Amino acid sequence: MKKKPISPGGNCCRFIFNGLWLFLLAPLIFGIGAAQALTPAQTPAQDYLVYVVCESADRVVLIRFGPGGAHIENQMRIGVMPTDINGPHGVVVSPDKQYLYVSVGHGRPDGSAWKYRAGTDEVIKYTSLGLFPATTDISPDGNFIYVANANFHGDMVPSSISVVATDQMIEVKRIPTCTMPHGSRLNHAGTKHYSVCMMDDMLVEIDTRKFAVDRYFMLAKGKEMGMTGAPAAHSMADHKPSCTPTWAQPSNDGSVVYVACNLSNEIVAIDTNTWTLARRFPAANGVYNLAMAHDGRLIATNKRGQSVSIFDPVSGKELARIPTKRKVVHGAVVTPDDRYAFISVEGIGDEPGTVEVIDLASAKIVATVDTPPQAAGIDFWKTEASKQ
Repeated sequence: MKKKPISPGGNCCRFIFNGLWLFLLAPLIFGIGAAQALTPAQTPAQDYLVYVVCESADRVVLIRFGPGGAHIENQMRIGVMPTDINGPHGVVVSPDKQYLYVSVGHGRPDGSAWKYRAGTDEVIKYTSLGLFPATTDISPDGNFIYVANANFHGDMVPSSISVVATDQMIEVKRIPTCTMPHGSRLNHAGTKHYSVCMMDDMLVEIDTRKFAVDRYFMLAKGKEMGMTGAPAAHSMADHKPSCTPTWAQPSNDGSVVYVACNLSNEIVAIDTNTWTLARRFPAANGVYNLAMAHDGRLIATNKRGQSVSIFDPVSGKELARIPTKRKVVHGAVVTPDDRYAFISVEGIGDEPGTVEVIDLASAKIVATVDTPPQAAGIDFWKTEASKQ
């Protein structure tokens, strides 16, 4: 019998609308996104452009934020199934800013990864991956994307990380890891890839030169242990997660990996040099995704807590907690100048999603824009001169 896992803080694949109805009427109902004006003290000097995917609406949305506030610049539909939810979940922009890659969770039965020309609706190519591809990241040279095949709705069995060559969009390796992988992130050097396994309480490190698992770390409190090699396949029948990790975020220098424990409301820091526990500190309710500023501040979305936290991860001190407009807070990305954090919020029921812009100097929300429902994966594209 198949077991249906529960996604922390709410099912990440809530099918809010009937697919056919959504496909036909979305252009009419999703033409929203009125800008929220800024006060002069908060006004940015340039425009920031950010991509977000809306999972239950099958939309890739480009947000522009500048002196006039935040608004939807463009949106496009994604997927090959016109009457079913395709479920875009992860998004990443290439280092040269020329391309956009989106992981799509649903298919028949496998999901896929899509390559777009950034700033346009042009699909270059897509390729089939595993069961429910979720979070994705890209190598510093832009040659590979790493996609976590989360398998949210299948049997509780080990899944994998897909490595896709971006030039021809060919899956060159599918690396077995553990059960329900999520939070795909590379260190800045591109030498190590990290993901977590939500149902195994495990952090996994992949050596990108070998396309193979190098080490893994057990995250359960009181049972922390670093191991070499790949984790052995095992049954989940008698395992009850206590951490339920949802994200792995390497520090700027790669010496530490921070893991969000969504169930126990903690952040666990792992020393990558010694492969030992560095520290464990409390987080807000349902800590979910993480992002890091260049100055070392750690941004955490709190999926159940309807808020975003800013941490000093060295001391573990929470510097600020900012309430969000809507519930089910999802992703975060920090602008290259460390001035703003863009936060995606899914919303619940028939609510729209939201992208909320946090001024990191004042720790306040300075703009919001409504999106199609279930705003999920988010990534920064570029800055440009303001159109205002």
